[in-house]
Amino acid sequence: MKKISYLLLLLLTAVFVLSACGAAKEDKATKDDNNTGATESDLLAKVQEDGELVIGTEGTYPPFTFHDKTGKLTGFDVEIAEEIASRLGVEAKFMETQWDAMFAGLDSKRFDMISNQVGINEERMEKYDFSDPYISSVAVLVTHADNADVKSFEDIEGLKSAQSLTSNYAEIAKSNGAELVGVDGFNQAIELLNSKRVDVTINDNLSVLDFLKQKPDADIQIVDEANDAAQSGLMFNKGNETLVEAVNEALNEMIEDGTYDKISDKWFGENVLE
Repeated sequence: MKKISYLLLLLLTAVFVLSACGAAKEDKATKDDNNTGATESDLLAKVQEDGELVIGTEGTYPPFTFHDKTGKLTGFDVEIAEEIASRLGVEAKFMETQWDAMFAGLDSKRFDMISNQVGINEERMEKYDFSDPYISSVAVLVTHADNADVKSFEDIEGLKSAQSLTSNYAEIAKSNGAELVGVDGFNQAIELLNSKRVDVTINDNLSVLDFLKQKPDADIQIVDEANDAAQSGLMFNKGNETLVEAVNEALNEMIEDGTYDKISDKWFGENVLE
């Protein structure tokens, strides 16, 4: 009888010890999971730990983001993003993709942010966070040089307009009754316009002027300009407040110490934020 009681006592002790160990492991796992979650939610900490800021951009949209004659990625947005990364103490790592795919890339967290002159609007602000504005520009209506019928935005109803379908410019074209023809970016829109496969395109004034400066004999013309200037910002997934705040701080420092003016003057000959 004593032997049975002794065995029973050993069994109960073993059960207690195993239960305690299991609880301890579960508690440790919970803490580990919580720590991992905290790290993943703090994108700024991850960026600094990895030593790089991953940036989504087109690479085909001069003078904002494009490849020069040597094949190097350059442009206004590229230099702005590089300077911000430097002030965060990390390297800028660019991942190039088409305009529409950039948003999907940000959604899937392939990028930490997008630097590609993305216009700030209410629809995007519902889903994404933006930095403080870093450029102001106006939308312009562009036609083939032979086109004498289109003189204003009101004239494009029923006409074909080459646009990146998720851009602010596509919304302007659509609101004026144009038929949208989807393109991958600015260069394709100009190609379609040059070959008269579309009637018009709406795009950024600075980009069109830069194109005409590079190719003064191009058969395109600006026929109208929007009344209101649009502002663009660096774009982030929501929930990354610490990174957005750090980027804003770096951007404000650049403006205050004259670095922004230097970059802006290099690409546009003036301050394009004011």
